[in-house]
Amino acid sequence: MNWLLRGLRSSVGLKFVMAVTGLLLFGFVLAHLAGNLQIFAGADQLNGYAKSLQDLGPLLWVARGGLLAIFVLHVGTGVMLARRNRAARGTPYAVQKAIDSTHASRAMVSTGVVVMIFVVYHLMHFTLGVGIRPEFHDWTDPQGRHDVYSMVVAGFQQLPIALFYIVSMLGLGVHLSHGLASMFQSLGWNQPKYRSFTRLLGIGITAVIILGNISMPVAAQFGLIELPEWNPLVNGGN
Repeated sequence: MNWLLRGLRSSVGLKFVMAVTGLLLFGFVLAHLAGNLQIFAGADQLNGYAKSLQDLGPLLWVARGGLLAIFVLHVGTGVMLARRNRAARGTPYAVQKAIDSTHASRAMVSTGVVVMIFVVYHLMHFTLGVGIRPEFHDWTDPQGRHDVYSMVVAGFQQLPIALFYIVSMLGLGVHLSHGLASMFQSLGWNQPKYRSFTRLLGIGITAVIILGNISMPVAAQFGLIELPEWNPLVNGGN
């Protein structure tokens, strides 16, 4: 057991943990996007999907707890690696020059902070309904289900919120573009003969995720998705 702990605490071990947790979070991002895109199928489809998740009961909270643990482990590992890299550099050079580094790799920490802020805001906005127009979180549809569709549309119809989501998704794109490449390398999937394929695969998947997430606030801003007729805002509310 001690050898395992020593291995995981090494730089190679930390990179492996970073890759595995990143892979799990990446899978969640894809699944989350697939669920959210049901907004384009209408209120009944999205609200039905949301209710099917709520009907999981305690299992949903177990999944959320596990996801939170993975997220904290990913962030914590990233902080440890950043500190080790900084300590290994020692005294900085008079002239700093990035060698074999991309803008994405140099921005991993800053974009990671952006993503973390976004996650907190997103949970407050859509999951907890705390502080940010909490009355939106109490809406129900004619079937008595939580009206997730109206909550999302009404939120994205507010320009500051839509812009925040769009900017956050661009930050996520930068983070993913380097994170996926690092993940492939740490897991041994970045052999020279596959490098072009994994690079294109990473770029393609990142583009799908970012464009898919951005499409929702953009659609709400341009009236491509609108509040249903039963919503209080449509019936003269404010």
